[in-house]
Amino acid sequence: MADFYQNGIITTLHNLAHRSVDDLEKELVTFRKERPMAVILPSLFSELEGPALTHILDELRYAPYLDEIVIGLDRANEQQFRYALQFFSKLPQKFRVLWNDGPAMQAIHKKLENRGLAPQQAGKGRNVWYCMGYVLAATKAEAIALHDCDITTYKREMLARLIYPVANPQFNYEFCKGYYARVANAKFNGRASRLLVSPLLNALKKICGELEYLQYMNSFRYSLAGEFSFRRDVLNDIRIPSDWGLEIGVLSEMHRNYSLNRLCQVDIADTYDHKHQELSSDDDQNGLSKMSIDISKALFRKLATQGVTFSSETFRSLKATYYRMALDFVDAYHNDAVINNLSFDLDNEERAVEMFAENIMKAGEIYLERPMETPFIPSWNRVRSAFPDIMSEIAEAVESDHMRYSETS
Repeated sequence: MADFYQNGIITTLHNLAHRSVDDLEKELVTFRKERPMAVILPSLFSELEGPALTHILDELRYAPYLDEIVIGLDRANEQQFRYALQFFSKLPQKFRVLWNDGPAMQAIHKKLENRGLAPQQAGKGRNVWYCMGYVLAATKAEAIALHDCDITTYKREMLARLIYPVANPQFNYEFCKGYYARVANAKFNGRASRLLVSPLLNALKKICGELEYLQYMNSFRYSLAGEFSFRRDVLNDIRIPSDWGLEIGVLSEMHRNYSLNRLCQVDIADTYDHKHQELSSDDDQNGLSKMSIDISKALFRKLATQGVTFSSETFRSLKATYYRMALDFVDAYHNDAVINNLSFDLDNEERAVEMFAENIMKAGEIYLERPMETPFIPSWNRVRSAFPDIMSEIAEAVESDHMRYSETS
């Protein structure tokens, strides 16, 4: 049974009654008249070859309220793009695939790059950013959801609950974050959130004080969830990171741009599982190791804009404080696992904490060495001010690819 507590500084929308998805969707169909809806799916081509995305499409095809599905496709050659068009053609809704590696989108990317307005690195952040640009350029969607393509426990109820808060005309939310319990196959998952973000935020509060931003971040039950929804106007001004700090960066931008009463989080699933990242303790350029560095840097950069001054001594104190708090979290999760009869590998949990502690120091050193680093991709408002016709160019590129390669695939 879900709890009903409002114990943060943003609104939490619980799943108290287990309302049927059919009932939710009936309401969403009525909301559609005032607020057309779309979903963004950032995908690697390799995900088209796995079972998760196939199942997601089988669920989405029965979502009657969706006006459009926008897929960002990365790491695909021409043959793979043709395959993708066939793969998604089972959808009854209108869909468009952004072939990010194709000539048309690459030409746009090069044009923006020459003016310093393009994403600096490939990845999910760049994929999501171009999809957001396309939504602004070529759809009428007023409520937009985004979720990953590797969810193995996907049900269309997830999307219905995720988009409902920003689609309901009687609600005033501009942004909604999905959350869920990361428990699957009788064990705890979500190490980056459980063992890095939560204790790190608590450690930062101890070092930096009870800043409102830290209270805000601590209000989210799963800050690293890849599922969120937003109103159309959010897309114009938001600046998102292109690295693993995407989710933290999005939350930080929403804190910067909107009043807290315009933001919420919603319980979207009882169970949730997806592709797991390797710990990669011997390679800080991959897996959870790189993720932990990027997430830590994102938090440090945001706190600097709040007037927090960092030094080598600060980061050494932060590491020690984090480490002690994280070990306390490990004890708490161990006891939680025992009472729920879940498996729990104490050695692996503490090894993760040790790696995260080292990477907090690495992130601090990188921050001090490159304080002027600007990992955020420019907002679409800024891009349009430099290139007034860019939106029509994006819309034309995507439509041209769709028509040309659909006809010959």
